[in-house]
Amino acid sequence: MAAKVHPNVAAAPQPPCISSIVSQQQEEEEPPVVLTVWRKSLLFNCHGFTVFDAKGNLAFRLDCYDSTSSRRADLVLMDAAGKPLLTIRRKRLSLYDSWIIYDGDSAATATATPLLSVRRHLRFGLPKSKAIAHVTPLSSSLPLPEAYVVEGSYGRRSCAVRDARGDAVAEVRRKESVGDDVFRLVAQPRLGAPLAMAIVIAIDEMFRGGSSSLLRRTCSA
Repeated sequence: MAAKVHPNVAAAPQPPCISSIVSQQQEEEEPPVVLTVWRKSLLFNCHGFTVFDAKGNLAFRLDCYDSTSSRRADLVLMDAAGKPLLTIRRKRLSLYDSWIIYDGDSAATATATPLLSVRRHLRFGLPKSKAIAHVTPLSSSLPLPEAYVVEGSYGRRSCAVRDARGDAVAEVRRKESVGDDVFRLVAQPRLGAPLAMAIVIAIDEMFRGGSSSLLRRTCSA
């Protein structure tokens, strides 16, 4: 399976901090980042995500040990070297299925900055909508001035994060002949690849759930 997902797993150079990544990716003429996402950890007895760049190098990872002792309620997205980039945490005591994305490892830093909110779209008898979730910026440090809507079907691996004009800032696309656990993620410069991947992780938790939920396992940063 691994040979079909990526040509190699050489570690990519350590990326800069999230704020630097976002600020450096604001020019519209920059091409989108195309990633291959594998819903599997490369570590033994772990679950999670392994993400490769267009050259087949390891870009991001999320590793969750299959254990129930000392559970964590956080999912930590790391770079290829294991440095925490973003924390995805479910919001408690909420009427909605809501997730908050923090800068860095929020469990290790008491003052971690909340960057984005990802909330599942609830219909309640409203007219049929393509929306499955809503993304709202929470920090003035991010040059993302507006809310976004996630439309499509994550189960079919065909959905997009769209701005108010309907333009896609990130897209999940099916990867041919490799099943639902491997797919493409296309991230536009305005959003950036780390935030786009964090949104995908939140969406995955919303719509996979049950025994497939990563939060049923102990997550390691």
